[in-house]
Amino acid sequence: MTLTITDLGVARGGIPVLEGLSLTLEAGQALVLRGPNGIGKTTLLRTIAGLQPPLRGTVSVPEDSLVYAGHADGIKPTLSVAENLSFWAQAFGNSDISAALDAFDLTPLAGRVAGALSAGQKRRLGLARLLVTGRTIWVLDEPTVSLDVDAVAMFVAVMRAHLTTGGLALIATHIDLGLPEAQVLDVAGYRAKPLDMNDFDGAFL
Repeated sequence: MTLTITDLGVARGGIPVLEGLSLTLEAGQALVLRGPNGIGKTTLLRTIAGLQPPLRGTVSVPEDSLVYAGHADGIKPTLSVAENLSFWAQAFGNSDISAALDAFDLTPLAGRVAGALSAGQKRRLGLARLLVTGRTIWVLDEPTVSLDVDAVAMFVAVMRAHLTTGGLALIATHIDLGLPEAQVLDVAGYRAKPLDMNDFDGAFL
């Protein structure tokens, strides 16, 4: 399993934010993206996930191998915790949600309506969706937002198990996850050159 990015350029609102990014991740590897707010980490991850087209360059991944988790938890508030996970499991052709419930300590909350969960519990439920997808490549944008120390430890344990079994991950986060095996890339080094404002067409792309 390999994720390959070649000479990638990405834009936000038509304005280039990052350019010239190339990297390769193999099974068992994790890459943590660093950089100041607004540098383009979310735009980069969304482009890699196929949610928006690149300005240039390519992203190569095996078909049906990638799952993206962004800032939204992606849960239905009127469904229970178990019903939410079952929905996502079925969407990806799976049925067993027990391991996902256990991994994020959600089994005691399985019957609770998701809308009644705390922010941290909702985040744990959102992350538990990763485990029911069966996808090997995880692209994660600030996955530990709203998590307390114990929940971050749960996430790190899940991540380590994912890598050990041949998965790979690309993660944007400002915190130290305690994954010494993860590589770190500061995307500030790939900041796009400012538009030449004398270029009328370029300024209004």
